[in-house]
Amino acid sequence: MEYVFLLFAFVCGLSVKLIGIPPMVGYLAAGFLLNLAGYSMTDSLQEIANLGITIMLFTIGLKLNVRDLSKREVWAGSVSHALVWVGVITCILYGLAIIIAPMSGPLDWQSAALIAFALSFSSTVCVVKVLEESGESKTRHGRLAIGVLVMQDVFAVVFLVAATGKLPSVWALGLLAVIPLMPLITRVIDKSGHGELLPLTGFILALGGYHVFELVNIKGDLGALILGMLLARHSKATELAKSLLSFKDLFLIGFFLTIGLTALPDMNMIIIALILCLFLPIKALLFFGLLVRLRLRARTSYLTSLVLTNYSEFGLIVGALAVSLGLLNKSWLVVIALAVSFSFVSTSILYRSSHSRYLHIKGAISAYESDRRLNEDIYPVIDGAKFLVIGMGRVGLGAFQSLEKLATSSVWGMDADRVKVQRLNKEGMNVICGDGEDVDLWDNLEIHNLELVLLALPSIEDVINVTKQLKFAGYTGKVAAIARYEDEIDALLSHGVDKVFNFFTEAGLGFAEESLAFVNEDKQAAPVL
Repeated sequence: MEYVFLLFAFVCGLSVKLIGIPPMVGYLAAGFLLNLAGYSMTDSLQEIANLGITIMLFTIGLKLNVRDLSKREVWAGSVSHALVWVGVITCILYGLAIIIAPMSGPLDWQSAALIAFALSFSSTVCVVKVLEESGESKTRHGRLAIGVLVMQDVFAVVFLVAATGKLPSVWALGLLAVIPLMPLITRVIDKSGHGELLPLTGFILALGGYHVFELVNIKGDLGALILGMLLARHSKATELAKSLLSFKDLFLIGFFLTIGLTALPDMNMIIIALILCLFLPIKALLFFGLLVRLRLRARTSYLTSLVLTNYSEFGLIVGALAVSLGLLNKSWLVVIALAVSFSFVSTSILYRSSHSRYLHIKGAISAYESDRRLNEDIYPVIDGAKFLVIGMGRVGLGAFQSLEKLATSSVWGMDADRVKVQRLNKEGMNVICGDGEDVDLWDNLEIHNLELVLLALPSIEDVINVTKQLKFAGYTGKVAAIARYEDEIDALLSHGVDKVFNFFTEAGLGFAEESLAFVNEDKQAAPVL
């Protein structure tokens, strides 16, 4: 049965991808179509979905800097948004009770507040997937969005305890034992190597954290997240996260299918779900207003609010719990599932054009910026730069070091990962923290002396967007980029990139040239007999 589900998910995902829509939308549609065809949820599919969420939260933790959660814009923005949203939406829903009640049953203040609370969360699955697909999980707005999601997970745990009265076991204090065990865990990761044992180690740790927390009556997903956060500073944290990426994406297909298979809606439920989706602009405006009030830049506030403008899978948990306690009509569970699905579709489609749309609205929304900048939002300076490498991963770092040998101080690097930038700066490298897709950054950088920008980015969409932002900012130099596949080369050239290097071909060429030079050096150094 699960093969039929996955096969149909593949067909739907491929179909929507061919017309330029993210495959995630196809997976959601597959779930509803399978439900319509008479299929129902299976225990195996639910296990796959749960495994996908657990692995995803573990990988989020591996990329998360705990200090990000202590920032005012994260905790104050999260708390303020939740309180204001629940108050506003509760009033709106109660005011619409006369319209909604004939389709869903009576709606009192308590029911309206529960629905509003269920819709206050943003989807961890949707947000993280959108950010990863666009390569923006380490950007300023990406880290801010993930910080808000983590805070919402904390709210979720508090709600579950309050609603069910299920307090953590006294043995929960034993979880502190993980701290002295960290040296042993890190040693295990070190010894796991770089092959198939590394992702298996990730699975064991993620599932171990989940089950240990469940044993002491704490939400298991929180355990996977916290264990990932404790390992975030490990030297192999990034490699471990990458090794789990394909597994996580595969298992999450099961999660998207389960949403559609939750229940079969009727027309009334669809209408109510669409009404709930009309509240999404309120969610976006509320996030934007609060974030700019907390002195974030307009662009950061805009992108963060846009990616968080969806409803969460946790809304289904709240709805199911409320139904089981007799606090909510059963039909609302289906309505919330539909609203969550529609919001996923909205976010995945709208966010793809978010950067180009910002070019048209930046003048209007920049008026809401505070005159006082947070330290993290002060624009960097690149003095005397002639060459700029964007993306300081392995490829970018190699290009930077090679150029530095030839051009010394005129070479600069840029990366969105602030922790990585700080480490490279300590090593004496001229590297700034910045998002290459940020047109405001380019407007405030001295780029007129730049002769060459090298884009060492994994996503061609990112490369195309950065190239567009550079041209928009008046850059007149050359742009070079790396492509991993042959079919990407023409696409990049057609979007303004001047030179594209095939990653694997050039690596092989460089390997051959270096090896040949090494052989020639040995020949020249050999004594003549």
